[in-house]
Amino acid sequence: MPELPDVETYREALAARLTGATLRDVELRNPFVLRTAEPPLASLFGRKVAGIERLGKRLVLAFEGDAFLVVHLMIAGRFQWLPEVKSGKPPGRITLAVLDFSTGKLALTEAGTKRRASLHVVPDRAMLAEHDPGGLEPLTASLSEFSLRLRAENHTVKRALTDPHLLSGIGNAYSDEILHRAKLSPLALTRKLDESEVAQLFTATQEVLTEWTARLRDEAAGAFPARVTAFRPQMAVHGRYKEPCPVCGAPVQRIVYAESESNYCARCQTGGVVLADRALSRVLHKSFKRTLED
Repeated sequence: MPELPDVETYREALAARLTGATLRDVELRNPFVLRTAEPPLASLFGRKVAGIERLGKRLVLAFEGDAFLVVHLMIAGRFQWLPEVKSGKPPGRITLAVLDFSTGKLALTEAGTKRRASLHVVPDRAMLAEHDPGGLEPLTASLSEFSLRLRAENHTVKRALTDPHLLSGIGNAYSDEILHRAKLSPLALTRKLDESEVAQLFTATQEVLTEWTARLRDEAAGAFPARVTAFRPQMAVHGRYKEPCPVCGAPVQRIVYAESESNYCARCQTGGVVLADRALSRVLHKSFKRTLED
């Protein structure tokens, strides 16, 4: 799922291309992508885009006259930009909708068979707030605000970082990178963290998100982002199972759960202890290796 650095890069690219542009038409190639009926999508036609906003992991196209189009990319949703001056068609099978602006066409695509990406037409800013999960914006929060939100409930720190009701814009990929930078176990409990560990986590959160946003912006170099992915070779641990940790050289470990996994370095983050993977440890029982030395 595109997270804060990716969504912010999209926001900047869309703002440069759409601010002041008029929405002329929308082609819904999959009718289920539109999740609202009132006001109708056609109510946005002929309006100019006043700006592009980010609401957690959602992007908001703000139109003149206090109307909004909320786009949630979910896991596999992506954008493709087709400038007005160039000919071309968006990919057929994966395109959910094509928004026709006076400056070009914006295609909303989604890979795979599950259709989770969505569009919501919102008539005013008061109702726009209903699409905000309420998470604290990590880049503008103070340490005290971050600490209060982090300890609001007693969860594993991995779960707290990725809970959109607690913190905004962080998902599976960047939470792995943040925890590696902070040298904290993904299974550490939030209410058991001491003040120095919370400060460490706060600093790591802001550093990782800021650095990756800048890196993705530099990679795009003014072009529309074409490669939005949760797996990047420059990452320290995420998606790098069994590869060497860039800090200590130990093999990156993982915990698999549901449809995702958490990657971490046992030497840097858990004192050499290999965390129990429920599925794997259940199969191996006593053969499960619990330390790097084993």
